[in-house]
Amino acid sequence: MSPADSMISGGSNTRIGILGFAHGHVNAYCNVWRDRPELGVKVTAAWDHDAERLKANAANYGLEAFADVADLLDSGVQAVVVSSETSMHAELVEAAAAAGKAIVVQKPIALTIAEADRIVNAVERAGVPFTMAWQMRVDPQNVRIKELLTSGEFGKVLQVRRRHSLATHLWPAFVDLWHNKPEYNRDIWADDAAHPIDFIHWLLGVPETVMAEIDTLLDPRVVSDNGIAIYKYPGGPLAEVVCSFTCGAHENTTEVVCEKGTIIQNYGDGPSNEWPHTHGAEGLKWWKSDTRTWTESGIPSPPGHGTRIHALAEPLSLWLKGERPAIASAEEGRTSLRMTLACYVSTREGRRVRINDPAIDSV
Repeated sequence: MSPADSMISGGSNTRIGILGFAHGHVNAYCNVWRDRPELGVKVTAAWDHDAERLKANAANYGLEAFADVADLLDSGVQAVVVSSETSMHAELVEAAAAAGKAIVVQKPIALTIAEADRIVNAVERAGVPFTMAWQMRVDPQNVRIKELLTSGEFGKVLQVRRRHSLATHLWPAFVDLWHNKPEYNRDIWADDAAHPIDFIHWLLGVPETVMAEIDTLLDPRVVSDNGIAIYKYPGGPLAEVVCSFTCGAHENTTEVVCEKGTIIQNYGDGPSNEWPHTHGAEGLKWWKSDTRTWTESGIPSPPGHGTRIHALAEPLSLWLKGERPAIASAEEGRTSLRMTLACYVSTREGRRVRINDPAIDSV
C-alpha cells in the first residue's frame, strides 16, 4: 500500500471526527464503532453546518461539538468522515487534507468534475490517506462475484445487469429532504444510482461509452426517479444499470452472463431485501456450462439492507489501522462520477457518450 492508501493507528484507538451528518450512512458507522470497541475506532468530535442536527448527533454519541471545521481538525482527531451534503465535500476535504488527516468520503465524491478534481488534487498534494465509502465494494456476495469473474473459470464476460432500487420517491416527505435541494445535491440519480455505477466500475473497469435515459415519471417535484444506462466496453461486455426510486419491492439484483456460465444474485438492495425473502431464493448462485448444474454460494443475504450499510464500518476500521487497502481511491471516485454524469449528457443530447467526453466536465 502507498502512504495515501491507508493509515497506521499505532495500535491505539483511531480518533475520528464527523464532518456533517447529512448522509444517514454515517450514523450506521458511528453506531458500530460505539458498540464494537474492539474495532479500535473512537468517534470523538462532530461538526455540522446545521446547528440542530449537530446538537442532536453530538448528544446521541457523546461527542464534542464544533461550530468551526478548523477547530475540529485541531482537536486531536486523526481522521475524518466527510458525510455532509455533497456540495460541501470538496471544501471539507481540502481543509482536512491540509490538516494532514486521513479522510473517508461518503458517496458520491462530489457534484461536478471540477469539485472532484479539487478533492483529488488536495489528497495528492497533502499525501494523506483517503478512501471512498462504497458498501457495495465490500459486500461479501459482491466480492464473491468479482472473485468468480477474476478467476477466469467463467470465460469471457458478455453481459452484466445490475438493478438497484429504492422506494424514496414514494415517501410523501422525501420532497422536503436536502437530497432535493439543488444547493446541496444534484438529484437521486447522481446520489444513489452512483452505487450500482461504481459497482460496474469496480467489477469491470472503465467503460468506453454510455447510452442512458433518465426521466421523472411520478412526481415532478422529485426528479430523475427512473433511469437506465448501458455501458459499452471494447469487445464486451455490455453492462446495464437499471434504477428505479419508485420501487416498493423486488427480488433479482444482479445477472452476469459469461461464455461458460451465468451468475445470479437476489436480495442485493433495499426493496428486494425485505424480510422474509420472497420465495426463499438463494442470495447468490451460479450455473456452469461444463456441469450444467447450479451452485449456491452459501453466503447469506442479510435480514435488511441496513445491515450492509452497518457492515462497512469494519472494513473502514481495518483501513484506518493499515490492515487493508482503500475501498476506493479519490481517482476512482472521480471516475465513477464521470460515469454517472455521462448519463446526463446522453439523456440530454440523445446520443452515445464517451466517458472521456469534454461535455461531462460542464454538467
